[in-house]
Amino acid sequence: MISDSGEPPLDAYSRVVSAVARELTPRVAGLRVRHAGREGAGSAVTFTADGFLLTNAHVVGGARTGQAAFADGTTTTFTVVGTDPLSDLAVVRADGDTPGPASLGDSDRLVTGQLVVAVGNPLGLAGSVTAGVVSALGRSLPVRSGAAARVIEDVIQTDAALNPGNSGGALADSAGRVVGVSTAVAGVGLGLAVPVNATTRRIIGALMRDGRVRRAYLGLVAAPVPVPAALRERLGQPEALRVAEVVPGSPAGRAGLRPGDLVLTAGGAPVSHAQSLQRLMFAEAIGRPLQITVLRNGAMVDVIAEPVELDSERA
Repeated sequence: MISDSGEPPLDAYSRVVSAVARELTPRVAGLRVRHAGREGAGSAVTFTADGFLLTNAHVVGGARTGQAAFADGTTTTFTVVGTDPLSDLAVVRADGDTPGPASLGDSDRLVTGQLVVAVGNPLGLAGSVTAGVVSALGRSLPVRSGAAARVIEDVIQTDAALNPGNSGGALADSAGRVVGVSTAVAGVGLGLAVPVNATTRRIIGALMRDGRVRRAYLGLVAAPVPVPAALRERLGQPEALRVAEVVPGSPAGRAGLRPGDLVLTAGGAPVSHAQSLQRLMFAEAIGRPLQITVLRNGAMVDVIAEPVELDSERA
């Protein structure tokens, strides 16, 4: 059957994917960088009207400049505005004209099984589009910068085909909103993307403003566990963080936190997963008292920790 326009009709799935492709393909650039005699490549997505693009920190590496090429053949040089290896995000700014910005969505609203579309430049093939579903949410991705290590929480897992060169490209929902930044290929049919959410927006803002992200540091390693049944209803939270390790001499150590403590609240807010603490560990927390309530040997214990800046602690 042929439509009135002479084109074969598309099924509902194809209409959604092709609409997202039309919206995003012009707004995703292929990046080329050169640093220390080595060349790198990846993707980036425009997110402001004045030439700012979002990509992965590992795409730009230590480079300060590079070249961006868009699907319509337009090329321009760019300058690296800021990188944050601990979230694997970077912001660059094009020196020439760019297409209009893509819309940033909210990955916190995603559900498993939801349709997503990846747009990038795998293997240097500009404007490539793949589609799949959200395979899982809440994955963790360990990252490292020098001696500092961190876990990117709530990473999106998708079966949309990702290949080298997709890194830094867009992962979008069915409305064409960018909900993730493709970051890793963990295996056949298993791609990962850094979520675009409130925490990401804070990081992007810091990179645009300061060129880096200042983070606070506590010095503990913890994992989510269920809150004891007897306390669950009274506290109104099903999970808390069990402290596995406290770095000697760290703010957490000086505050008296111990392995085995169950962290219930920090700064008056419930702590139910690692990101609950990480969301507090930005510049405004540095040097300020932070009240932490833990369950220790069946009793509630309040401690006061004073986070320090991550770089100074790890230097």
